[in-house]
Amino acid sequence: MNYRKILLVDDDEDDQEIFFTALQKVAPDVVCEMLNSACSALERLKNGQVSPDIIFLDLNMPIMNGQQFLAEIKKDAGLKDIPVVVISTSSHPQTIQLAKDTGAKDFITKPDKFDDLVKILVSLLD
Repeated sequence: MNYRKILLVDDDEDDQEIFFTALQKVAPDVVCEMLNSACSALERLKNGQVSPDIIFLDLNMPIMNGQQFLAEIKKDAGLKDIPVVVISTSSHPQTIQLAKDTGAKDFITKPDKFDDLVKILVSLLD
């Protein structure tokens, strides 16, 4: 898959740093923009300030959660075709199914180990 631009939407700066470090190990040439608010991510996507090839999305965020963000972009004709991979601490089957029913391409439960995240990114980005 030729993902050259990634958008990570996650309000946890530690998780952002871990994701970015793992991504650099897997695909150092990929550009990754990180936003810590679903509201600002939605606004920047809608006005064309950000145009990713794929979005990695956390679910648990204040004000607008990841599920709400996913529903909003899947309703937008200009954004609905951007693949979204939910990356969350949740592993509840209903949460996973809801995300997929709303249009998520995939659902990843955040792994405890850095090497496991690297393996997941390799499988998604290769």
